[in-house]
Amino acid sequence: MTQDMTTSCGIVAVIGAPNAGKSTLVNQLVGQKVAITSAKAQTTRARLMGIAIEGTTQIILVDTPGIFEPKRRLDRAMVNAAWEGTHAADAVLLVVDPIKKRRHELMPLMESLAGRPERKMLALNKVDAAPKEKLLELAQEFSALVDFSDVYFISALTGDGVPQLKAHLAGLMPPGPWHYPEDQVSNASERQLATEVTREQLYRQLHDELPYDSAVRHEQYIQRKDGSVEIHQQIVISRDSQKGIVVGKGGSRLKAIGEAARAELAEILGVQVHLYIHVKVDENWAENREIYEDMGLDWVK
Repeated sequence: MTQDMTTSCGIVAVIGAPNAGKSTLVNQLVGQKVAITSAKAQTTRARLMGIAIEGTTQIILVDTPGIFEPKRRLDRAMVNAAWEGTHAADAVLLVVDPIKKRRHELMPLMESLAGRPERKMLALNKVDAAPKEKLLELAQEFSALVDFSDVYFISALTGDGVPQLKAHLAGLMPPGPWHYPEDQVSNASERQLATEVTREQLYRQLHDELPYDSAVRHEQYIQRKDGSVEIHQQIVISRDSQKGIVVGKGGSRLKAIGEAARAELAEILGVQVHLYIHVKVDENWAENREIYEDMGLDWVK
């Protein structure tokens, strides 16, 4: 496409309480998977940009960590990343789960949002599961607290209402050249994507067995002569007692995590992937500045 002033490009910050469906919505708007999802709250840790195209408009979607009351350094870094994701945004989209609501996190968030100058929109998610009357009640309640320019009823999972939302967002973007090539869907590198895919499988396969305090670190990414890719990663956990959970009997759980991650990466990258994962116990990993840099988070006090 010729990049001239007939094109538009802008930034939309997607925010909300943990587990509201932000990453699922970003994936729907982009049209393919760019952000990992799981039923575990606070899955998204750093700002990640998904790049959506609507006609001649490029929409840069900033998928942010859920905003909640921080208790630890990692929590503070994630909340900081979420609010930073709204800076310079042309619009802020608040995504709300009308079933769980998480009012203890949502209300302080809305108080902070009310005073911000950006154009603000509300997306009430999970219309496929929530009663219509409840959705309308929440829309009225939240619109009385924050000056939302628009309210959308969507299902990030099924895609209901998402095309209409996408078209509306495109109409808000200012005229200007696109920031990214037409075929680029995310700002994440292949190395970052690989660690995220493994972390998603870690959460999906272990569910509540593994505490939230775990990380996946990149070690090596090697392009082999035959065109395949060799990837080495490290799963970091904070206690010895968790190692058996991650590894499983005879290494079965770690093998299953690796096989699922490898298959997904091969599909995404379009090449054969050789994935090697090992587990490391580090009680103080959440105080390690290097790991924060790996995750794309700022080191905060």
